Amino acid sequence: MADDTTGGRSLDRVTTGLPNPGRRWKRGERNTAFRITSVFVIPLFRWVSAYRWHGPNRLPEHGAFVVAPNHYTNIDPLVVGTAVWVSRRLPRFLAKASIFRVPVVGKLMTGMGQIPVERSGRTRLNDPLGGGRSLVEQGGAVIVYPEGTLTRDPDLWPMRGKTGAARIALENDVPLIPMAHWGTQRIMPRYSKKLNLFRRAHVDILFGEPMDLSAYRGRPLDQQVLGEVTEQLMAEITALVEQLRGEPAPAKRWDPSANQQKETGKFE
Repeated sequence: MADDTTGGRSLDRVTTGLPNPGRRWKRGERNTAFRITSVFVIPLFRWVSAYRWHGPNRLPEHGAFVVAPNHYTNIDPLVVGTAVWVSRRLPRFLAKASIFRVPVVGKLMTGMGQIPVERSGRTRLNDPLGGGRSLVEQGGAVIVYPEGTLTRDPDLWPMRGKTGAARIALENDVPLIPMAHWGTQRIMPRYSKKLNLFRRAHVDILFGEPMDLSAYRGRPLDQQVLGEVTEQLMAEITALVEQLRGEPAPAKRWDPSANQQKETGKFE
């Protein structure tokens, strides 16, 4: 255990290895698909990445919750999923439907209970938020990228957010936890399809405090409420990224529409 100071703030408990030593899986929690994935995928990714855990690991030991990370490379879901897995919680995603059409991978995704989302934002349940509710009912971590796609910010800072993560957390009355990671670009640059397997990269992980949503409980989930919570969420994610990067973010969050950029697909 060591101290690390980035961005002028002390990030105590910088550790490697397991973030929650002694935490055990609950009996029967992992199904066959999760076990297969853990045997083949997790060890490979941990071989190419050295995780550094900053501060206390704030993932709840019990119950469902929403994790909202920053998003800047195509391999981010594996980064975040591995971080949740080694914290001894099951990672669950609303994932692109195209992944489910990949042989073997698609069957594993379905077996793990992940929810496919079409380009239009619809799920096979015909309701993205219904997909979120389904994941909450299954328990574990519901991982939702509030940016909706890879950030368009040229320096990889979090851009403006969408309201899905806030809505799922509020509608299901579960904790909403901001998260930041940095270093993934050393394993796979943005929009690249090639893994760097020959130089182990440090990946820094920081989970924030669960957001205080008490002021919004019982209020109608209109666009004003969802917008306020989303803006607060993106501010907290950005503050966590600032700590990991050791530098301030731009004063104004990047907005693709204001910069004549399309919302989906490769733009570089």
